[in-house]
Amino acid sequence: MSMKRRDVCIAAASLAMTGLSPQHALAQARVPQAGTDYIKLGKLAPVDAPAGKIEVLEFFWYSCPHCNAFEPLVAAWSAKMPADVVFRRVPVAFQDTYLPQQRLFFALEAMGLMTQLHERVFAAIHAERQNLVSEQAITEWMARQGVDKALFASHFNSFSTATKARRANQLMTAYQVEGVPALGVAGRFYTDGAMTRTMERALQVADYLVAEVRAGR
Repeated sequence: MSMKRRDVCIAAASLAMTGLSPQHALAQARVPQAGTDYIKLGKLAPVDAPAGKIEVLEFFWYSCPHCNAFEPLVAAWSAKMPADVVFRRVPVAFQDTYLPQQRLFFALEAMGLMTQLHERVFAAIHAERQNLVSEQAITEWMARQGVDKALFASHFNSFSTATKARRANQLMTAYQVEGVPALGVAGRFYTDGAMTRTMERALQVADYLVAEVRAGR
């Protein structure tokens, strides 16, 4: 099924924390329903996780304000993943103007700078209002973070980065991502804040879907 992609990220109805863990909150909420809280894909999406592992993907875009608001929540959630779950971030590129930030993510990953700079990219864009949309602007910003410009450029423009970007776009298409932030589970399920009304609820739904996959359902 073809779905129209939006050029802006999906607005979550609320990103407020309730103080409950997703597992606890889910126990007090209704059971997630297919077609309402999540979509079961008609065709399996590619999965890169090792056999026996359940892959959970977060689709995001650095310039999306809702992805910025979601980042602390998803970071805390993913840090507590069970041993059989593999979490990965997938930067989207709905249009060509998104490509530099997509390449930025994979360059940071290749250089081992995700822990140091991933959240700082969000802060630079959303708190400091820096316009990190072009390769030049991104490279200059990286230099201000103490990163060698030539080394960064080599990763930004590498064949490996281009390959990973193509893979990210394939996943975006396979999961029928309409907007971000969004979550994909095990190549089989998709959910986002537009469906669940809040991104916290989306994490609860993802936990439910992981449990379903683990149980063989």
